[in-house]
Amino acid sequence: MQFQAGRRQTKFSISSFQNLVLEVAREPKWKNTRNQEKTLFNCMGLVSVLKEDQVPDSLIYAPVFQLLTGTNCLKPGQQLHAHLTLRGLYPDAYLGAKIIAMYASCGDLQSARRVFDGISIQNCLTFNALMRGYSQYGHPHTTLQLLLQMHGQNVPLDNFTFPFALKACSDLSALWTGKCLHSQSLLTGLEFDMYVGTSLIDMYVKCGEIRDARRLFDIMPLRDVSSWNALIAGYMKYGDIFMAEELFARNSNRNIISWTAMISGYAQNGLGSKALALFDDMVKVDSEVKPNWVTILSVLPACAHFSALEQGVRIHNYVKCVGLDKNSVVQTALAAMYAKCGSLNDARRCFDQISERDKGVIAWNTMITAYASHGKGQEAIRTFEDMIRARARPDEFTFTALLSGCSHSGLVDQGLWYFDQMRSTHSVQPRMEHFACVVDLLGRAGRLVEAKQLIERMDMDPGPSIWGALLSAGKTHKYLEIAEIAARRLFVLEPDNTGNYVLLSNMYAEVGRWDEVNKLRALLKDRGLKKNPGCSWTEINGKSHVFFGGDMSHPQAREIYMLLEELPKKIKDAGYIPDTSLVLHDVSEEEKQIYLNTHSEKLAIAFGLLNTSPGTTLRVTKNLRICGDCHTATKFISRIYAREIIVRDLNRFHHFKDGSCSCGDYCTLLFLITKPLNVPFLFQQVEQILPRIKLILEVFGDITAAFPLIVKKEMKKNHAFLACTPPKCNGSHKPRPRTLLITRRPRPETRSIRFPELGFLSHPKLSGRLAIGDGFRPAPAEVTVVELQR
Repeated sequence: MQFQAGRRQTKFSISSFQNLVLEVAREPKWKNTRNQEKTLFNCMGLVSVLKEDQVPDSLIYAPVFQLLTGTNCLKPGQQLHAHLTLRGLYPDAYLGAKIIAMYASCGDLQSARRVFDGISIQNCLTFNALMRGYSQYGHPHTTLQLLLQMHGQNVPLDNFTFPFALKACSDLSALWTGKCLHSQSLLTGLEFDMYVGTSLIDMYVKCGEIRDARRLFDIMPLRDVSSWNALIAGYMKYGDIFMAEELFARNSNRNIISWTAMISGYAQNGLGSKALALFDDMVKVDSEVKPNWVTILSVLPACAHFSALEQGVRIHNYVKCVGLDKNSVVQTALAAMYAKCGSLNDARRCFDQISERDKGVIAWNTMITAYASHGKGQEAIRTFEDMIRARARPDEFTFTALLSGCSHSGLVDQGLWYFDQMRSTHSVQPRMEHFACVVDLLGRAGRLVEAKQLIERMDMDPGPSIWGALLSAGKTHKYLEIAEIAARRLFVLEPDNTGNYVLLSNMYAEVGRWDEVNKLRALLKDRGLKKNPGCSWTEINGKSHVFFGGDMSHPQAREIYMLLEELPKKIKDAGYIPDTSLVLHDVSEEEKQIYLNTHSEKLAIAFGLLNTSPGTTLRVTKNLRICGDCHTATKFISRIYAREIIVRDLNRFHHFKDGSCSCGDYCTLLFLITKPLNVPFLFQQVEQILPRIKLILEVFGDITAAFPLIVKKEMKKNHAFLACTPPKCNGSHKPRPRTLLITRRPRPETRSIRFPELGFLSHPKLSGRLAIGDGFRPAPAEVTVVELQR
């Protein structure tokens, strides 16, 4: 029903206008925002045709302001307020409360405050209207100041005042103030009002007093569903799953919030299977409560945590069926889920389905993070540049993702440039996580001294993330001196983090400092700490299967171990050599190989090979970083079985396909060949295994003629020089004829170097000295050299 002012110049009575407004409020089309605004303008047009002697009072204006509240239609409300002022009407407390509520619901708190201050006689209605606005838009301090003002003016509190004030206490974790309000509710007889009681329970939960919340819940004579939901969410928040389940089962009046609180609680407590099972119960045909967009946001992290792609696809199909795929927040969550399940293309499709207008900073951050975690630094940079062109403003999370992507892809110069730009161009102040990313960026490139110098120049105290990045870099590049510095700081900052002790202990074991190893083990024992066991899991036919190292508990354990006995033989024939140096135990070489063969990720991969059809992509998730031997073995498995294997470890994703990994074996690789070989064959094999790494080939002696064109081409492209002093020269100052093959990504500046095993070569370790530079800044470095033999 719509009326147009001016269509008739009929004399409207005050009562007829009031009835019109009430009829508009009952109109079904009122839910449509455009109809709201149009109808409100029509109502105001009717006000304008009232004659001067027909001065409407607050009973006329109040319903219109009531309609505007919560509609976000600020302009009609401002015009109506101006019309009221032109008529010479000054709002009383009743009308003033309606105007304040209208401005507050539209976010214009300054106008709401001006109206409040202009009311001569205030009551709880005006205070409640303004407190609601401040509470809704995150101003808890101002809310409590208004509460003090109410006390000063002797304005009584009602059952609406307490919830607003208690929410402010919850936001500030102001337990003492909350208890004072609880005492006042007792004096006013409002403690057992359902609104007040539920707010008190919520306040106690959020302030960490779950026992007080339960005590109040038990004595409440009447409980609504909000009371149950608040306590269920509290138990889930503090990890008391049993009590939350007991309350959920007892609650016969469950609503969508009850179900969502349980699903979210399961997901946050690492019980993804229960979260997914409960979601399945909700979508059943006979279920009275159906998931909404908040429920979808709660269950998707469970899929992401367990890499449960099949479950995620099923939820995505449900989203499409109920029309939630138009929601940009849901599409962003779906993109994040797909990315964490290893399906980057699906993540991009969800991102692209979000309209340009609805792509906020969270959506852009999600996509940049996805590319970063998959080691696609260039794509992360391109997405960031698209974000800038779309005039979206990057925040601190944007740069954390961008710097992480540069770190995982070895884009050192780009990463340092963006770190500098974030403050100078985008006005984002670097925080702890940004410095940690830069330390990781430099550390992965072997520039540990620069990383340490950056830490020393920081204008804040370095936290665990920064020292942890430096320790990991020291472990990777076998730089024990810097690793010890980082570890000593971490032992103080994170005394209960066993990973730091294990990393340093492993480094001591590698160099044979067993006294130091025993000291660290004794320290762990004294502090009652235990090493976090590594585990891997994979999803087959919608069910997750978890494996621990040496695990024999799986129903298919016999078949899995039979396959693991065959696997080493097959991949060894292709050139795989077990890296037993990673087994830091005093056992025989054969026992070390057996230990390597029962790592959790290999168990999960073997299970996947047994239970999927040929050509199916395998997805494995590990709670720790994948070990070097498993990384090498998985490359060979992907080639032999013609499978793509996606492994998500603690740091990033690894996409294994055709014998190579998406991480590009990001480290500096050095091979010293001491026998004349078939150089074209060697070059071809290395190029297949390391397709993304530039090769520099320098040949000493007559072997130069074997492959002159490639040598010249690569040397010209890279403008690099090499100088090698081998450890054994038979008393001569001139080295024997030998071939030096080196890959650079980026320019090596490191004290030690890791080597992936090439299948067709063996590698007894030697020691050597190498100087590498770009012709302008030579960078001498102590390195470990590998002698490659047929």
